[in-house]
Amino acid sequence: MRLLVVGKLNGQLSVAVKMAMNAGAKVSHVESAEQATNALRAGQGADLLMVDYALDIASLIAANEAERMRVPVVACGVDADPMRAAAAIKAGAKEFIPLPPDAELIAAVLAAVADDDKPMVVRDPAMEQVIKLADQVAPSEASILITGESGSGKEVMARYVHGKSRRAKAPFISVNCAAIPENLLESELFGHEKGAFTGAMARRIGKFEEADGGTLLLDEISEMDVRLQAKLLRAIQEREIDRVGGSRPVKVNIRILATSNRDLAQAVKDGTFREDLLYRLNVVNLRLPPLRERPADVISLCEFFVKKYSAANGMAEKPISAEAKRRLIAHRWPGNVRELENAMHRAVLLSTGAEIEEFAIRLPDGQQMASAPSPDAAVARGAQMAADAVSRTFVGSTVAEVEQKLIIDTLEHCLGNRTHAANILGISIRTLRNKLKEYGDAGIPVPPPQGGIGAAA
Repeated sequence: MRLLVVGKLNGQLSVAVKMAMNAGAKVSHVESAEQATNALRAGQGADLLMVDYALDIASLIAANEAERMRVPVVACGVDADPMRAAAAIKAGAKEFIPLPPDAELIAAVLAAVADDDKPMVVRDPAMEQVIKLADQVAPSEASILITGESGSGKEVMARYVHGKSRRAKAPFISVNCAAIPENLLESELFGHEKGAFTGAMARRIGKFEEADGGTLLLDEISEMDVRLQAKLLRAIQEREIDRVGGSRPVKVNIRILATSNRDLAQAVKDGTFREDLLYRLNVVNLRLPPLRERPADVISLCEFFVKKYSAANGMAEKPISAEAKRRLIAHRWPGNVRELENAMHRAVLLSTGAEIEEFAIRLPDGQQMASAPSPDAAVARGAQMAADAVSRTFVGSTVAEVEQKLIIDTLEHCLGNRTHAANILGISIRTLRNKLKEYGDAGIPVPPPQGGIGAAA
């Protein structure tokens, strides 16, 4: 985590800085609020500001937000004056740290405000296969497209890939393309020069330059306007960007990761996403299965969230009751891991017994989660659903036709990437190529290969 300390480094603040560094923070320092805004504007980057409460915190936050630099603030001060501490919180600070500092308090505040504690919790074989592929490609410089339903953990996967890469000690910068208005996203990505447009009071370094040497995550890339996609494509290809209003290109050294919860191949057909940009981003595809397709992960994730939110709320950690576990596993979780996390946060707060009871597991509308079906009924229903699916899909087909459909469908899912498709199918790349040659010779359409790792036919 990157921590920017704002204020004069007297004795107690210096001690707090050392404690923050011991807690894993990368610390930089400026003395005034104006210098803090200038540092962020210049691309220094910070995940958290620790500000002396003697400074004008309200003005600092307002100046940063005027340029869309939203960095959380914690206030600190010696011999804490309750009135001034309360004023700092009212001004927008998330927390207050009294000085002389306490090492455990500083570590807890850093963790709570930065919310970096998002490990990859995996038990299900479906996700273990994705992790295996992620481990294989993380050390490379290849662009990776991470796909999956909303709430399935795409940003967590992106951070995992960054952490396993050769750039792990460099910045990880995330831009939510869906959350930033179209007319502001270009400046957010590429930066701007003073006077480039109304309100551009000074040069602003964009996320590409802020991520220099590290990883840039383009979250929900499918929401980017087609016109801006052309400029993004050039930046990825040439590894240089043009600031808005700039007169010369700026070289950048970054690795690109992108996420999408939409079918980008369909978006290409619809004309809302550039095909050449898709090829550049999708050198490797990591598809995250929805939570309903990885039931073995559910209880492990629940236990992780119970531990996290018990600590965050100062409550004793409780085990999850057997009936609650049955209901958790049986639920389909349309909101995926994000919905599960919120449900367990509520459960920690609502539970009244020695265990987290089933009635504490509530849906977003406040209703209790439905009872789980009996094991025999669940098995029978699952078997019937599987049999119906097979009947609808394969009955009346030969084994060769079923094999052909499976291979072609898997290759389409991988957008032509032969190596990825072979890994999913559990066959060698040579076997896959031989099959595809047979299909091609027979006049059967085969998804064309893309450029990048393992794409050649």
